[in-house]
Amino acid sequence: MSGPAPSIRIKLHPEDGQKLQRIVRSWKKAHGCVFRATIILLLSFGISISQVSYRTNTQRNTVRKWGKRYALNGLDGILDSPRPGRPPTFSPDVAMHIIKIACEMPHLRGRSLSQWDCNEIARELVRSGIVSSISAETVRRILNYQKLKPWRHHMWLSPKDKRDEAFCLQVEEIMDLYFRTLNPWECVLCTDEKTSIQARKRLVEPIAASKEKPVLVEHEYERKGALNLLAAFDTRSGQVYGKCYNRKRQVEFTINISYCRSFRNISYMRNVAPSILFPLTFWIFPELS
Repeated sequence: MSGPAPSIRIKLHPEDGQKLQRIVRSWKKAHGCVFRATIILLLSFGISISQVSYRTNTQRNTVRKWGKRYALNGLDGILDSPRPGRPPTFSPDVAMHIIKIACEMPHLRGRSLSQWDCNEIARELVRSGIVSSISAETVRRILNYQKLKPWRHHMWLSPKDKRDEAFCLQVEEIMDLYFRTLNPWECVLCTDEKTSIQARKRLVEPIAASKEKPVLVEHEYERKGALNLLAAFDTRSGQVYGKCYNRKRQVEFTINISYCRSFRNISYMRNVAPSILFPLTFWIFPELS
């Protein structure tokens, strides 16, 4: 014997049925939207309110409420309505003052950079009479929306002397060597030295860790010498000409230049500041340039 007929009869529109099926199968829809779509689909199959309530683990009044809303408003009746949220506590003028204070140097308001944070900006707003009270979190949220972090700073070194015309000419000369088209018989070599790493041997071998004791490493060591790499980089071909030396004096540097000249088949050189110019070969030293 069949049970009582449902008190709410839902007749789906053809398009609504497909949309509800997509909502139920969706992994991205909100849980509430999927829950309401399931109720409407079950009611459209002729299932009673009690059975729908049992299957969805909810109250009968909830099933009846969403069934009536769909009957009156269609699919729009079960979708989430836009919510305005809490009205803003502070006017846009307050936000403008916060941004203005954040973009000023703190010493103009008698504060140091190390103490310039959201709490201090909130106190400054109260001291200036802009607001009677405001939290540091509200200040942080407004500044974060504007991508401002006035409490962060980076160190930088400003030039003490003006760049004279001679320096600009030197820079132009170097840039010309790097970027201009070279003739087939020309090449540009950039040379420098690699900081050496000393080989050290402890006077006593380290003692392995044990229970409640760390590894013990002898403080004193014996020097085993160091190697210094002097190399030249061909800016066009990518070829590297290098050799290791025990020391890095002018003598070793001159020997390395002669060593690189042997690959380029060059017989003599002459000095041109800030670079050393071989016939057909241009040398660039980063430390001198």
